[in-house]
Amino acid sequence: MKKIYITTPIYYVNDKPHVGHAYTSIACDSLSRFYRLMGCEVFFLTGTDEHGLKIQQSAENKNINVQDFVDSVSENFQSLSSSLMLTNDYFIRTTSENHKKSASFFWQTLVDRGQIYLDKYAGWYSIRDEAYYQEDEIVDGKAPSGSDVEWVEEPSYFFRLSEWQEPLIKFYRDNPDFISPKSRYNEVLKFVESGLRDLSVSRTSFTWGIKVPGNESHVMYVWLDALVNYLSAIGYPDVSSESFKKFWPADFHIVGKDILRFHGVYWPAFLMAADLPLPKRLVAHGWWTVEKEKMSKSLGNVVDPNEVVSEFGLDQFRYFLLREVPFGNDGDFSRESLIARINADLANNLGNLINRVFAMTAKNFDGKIPGYSDILESEHALQNKIIDLVELFKKHFSATEFSKALSVVIEIVSLINKYIDTQKPWSLAKNENTSRLSTVLRTSLESIRVVSFLIYPVMPKSSLKILESLGFQEESLSFSPEKINNFNFLSEDWVVKSLDLLFPKIDKNIS
Repeated sequence: MKKIYITTPIYYVNDKPHVGHAYTSIACDSLSRFYRLMGCEVFFLTGTDEHGLKIQQSAENKNINVQDFVDSVSENFQSLSSSLMLTNDYFIRTTSENHKKSASFFWQTLVDRGQIYLDKYAGWYSIRDEAYYQEDEIVDGKAPSGSDVEWVEEPSYFFRLSEWQEPLIKFYRDNPDFISPKSRYNEVLKFVESGLRDLSVSRTSFTWGIKVPGNESHVMYVWLDALVNYLSAIGYPDVSSESFKKFWPADFHIVGKDILRFHGVYWPAFLMAADLPLPKRLVAHGWWTVEKEKMSKSLGNVVDPNEVVSEFGLDQFRYFLLREVPFGNDGDFSRESLIARINADLANNLGNLINRVFAMTAKNFDGKIPGYSDILESEHALQNKIIDLVELFKKHFSATEFSKALSVVIEIVSLINKYIDTQKPWSLAKNENTSRLSTVLRTSLESIRVVSFLIYPVMPKSSLKILESLGFQEESLSFSPEKINNFNFLSEDWVVKSLDLLFPKIDKNIS
């Protein structure tokens, strides 16, 4: 059984979750569900990053004990995992004793290998980004991200990042698919080729962090601490543990493009320096704007995922995020586009297909799943086309091309609708051609079952409702060819259960 390790970034707990957090989490959850249906053993990790100056300041501004503050905000993210139906195997917190021990061991490993030394840091630092910037990166007194920077001078431990410039370049060139999309790969390669300086990896001007082993006047740079979570969650520093040997290196680190440098440059360099294998793939997705505006608290346009789910439904929300834009591109979140996508793809296409096939089965066969009779070329053609499209779906999904994969599902739905329109089962019923009607409805029901398998990673609630109405439980789900491509899967003894409207059409003028 193939082992797959999938991670979200750990989310920074200085504020409440928003649509960007939901996007990454839903993508990782859908990928995890997909690989489980492919027969893989999956470890899906998410969690919260709870150290750093920004968090200490946020707590102080609210006049709250810092640990109490991070406990509260981390709980918001854990609740989001539940409300989004995430299937994560572990939720890691960097304030846990387990993680602190792992990060301390990792630090000491770098020290023992001569990769960390004590000096003095003088340069630009962004509190919001928790990032250091070189002089030539500062634009109009701000970081490339637009955040404010301040000049920092303090004693600091440094990681010998400069030593890893050439090994990193060689690794990127030897592994051109390590970072996707290609534009992000090129961005990272260009940054490294432009020259790397040693990286400041400790701070003395604040205290909220993991103490540096042997010198507790320093705390670890939050990003060195945070990145180690991917190791600590699976048993590090016990590299001989079953979990670590089974799942490291990670198969997918899925992150936002704003933290690409940390994952694409610093993390591989840290791992090389610690003599640990590098992750297999790093996928950097784009940002979401809201109604064409940058999302910000000052504009009051931060999208709360829980509010969207409450109004439009969880599956509809999950579907929209992964269908609307190619993964890797920036996207715009608007009520108009969300409603349009729900109505076009789900209500008018998929929902309508299920409603009419189930209704015709109920009317003509008392809801009992009919058998095949006179199978013609039209049935063979539809089934063969669907089998080909299932393989295309798998290809897109494994490549994190979620929008393309879901477009394949909609193509299958459209093919089934076209098949029904061509075969005219209502005319067959009127003319009492029961033999032919039986075959057409059975073919349609089997095709709907295939669709219910395919939508499960993204729309699990709707998938399971369809499956249950057809006589199956979640355990029946599988992408193995003998199951998903089997058009004799349904039991003729089963009476199709009536199904409430899965995707009600939404009034586009709703406010």
